[in-house]
Amino acid sequence: MYKIVRKKVLNPTVTLMDIEAPLIAKKAEPGQFIIFRAKEDSERVPLTIADFDRDKGTVTIIFQIVGGATMELNSLNEGDCLHDFVGPLGKPSETDGLKKVAVVGGGVGCAIAYPIAKKLHNLGCEVHSIVGFRNKDLVILEDEFKNVSDKLCMMTDDGSYGTKGLVTNALEELIKEGNQYDEVIAIGPVIMMKFVCMLTKKYDIKTIVSMNPIMIDGTGMCGGCRLTVGGETKFACVDGPDFDGHLVDFDEAMHRGTMYRDFEAHARESSCNLLNKEVK
Repeated sequence: MYKIVRKKVLNPTVTLMDIEAPLIAKKAEPGQFIIFRAKEDSERVPLTIADFDRDKGTVTIIFQIVGGATMELNSLNEGDCLHDFVGPLGKPSETDGLKKVAVVGGGVGCAIAYPIAKKLHNLGCEVHSIVGFRNKDLVILEDEFKNVSDKLCMMTDDGSYGTKGLVTNALEELIKEGNQYDEVIAIGPVIMMKFVCMLTKKYDIKTIVSMNPIMIDGTGMCGGCRLTVGGETKFACVDGPDFDGHLVDFDEAMHRGTMYRDFEAHARESSCNLLNKEVK
């Protein structure tokens, strides 16, 4: 059993938890993920590791409450235990040799972008972070990004915080200012990563994307995270989740992502009914 040692609400739909898991914390690296089950009969769900503390033996996860499994997870509190917490899985993000990098995060994808920015910063890399949200109420991890970034661009779609606009607006402005990046790392909604890659391809800048948003089973057996990279079939969970963004077929990945919306809505409704009964 894996104890929740800290629970923090980051915004109305996003929650942070520190989980007591010393063996995972000992080996975890940015870019890797875990698979959890909140309860014995819960769905298995992959979540990318948002941070870890090897000394305390804790692993940080940040999740958006979108379906039945994450609703069940969010119903647990500090002191409660998760039934399963397995990892680290997936390949770590490659950070060696990078001297100047732009890290682009969108929405809850910032939880995955942050540990990569943190590691690059600790390695002495110059890090320019660009993070985007729909509005001020959804902003997460601002202070954490400030601590590991030489430059931080905060963007919101409606202009309620930071600068109004998209992350691609800020990235192109930095490129036009003369910043020469060894690499751009983009993590967020698939549509955001697609447009970041369209921009960086124009400027011939290597771009890595994390395809964790399309993962389901996390072991390569379900085929739900199958995608085409450079004309070859890959699986986000076992071959990634990081890939060369200029080779990813984003349109195929986005279509695959829409296939489970009805199922997620049904699971969310069922969990709501179940949790309401438990409260009564």
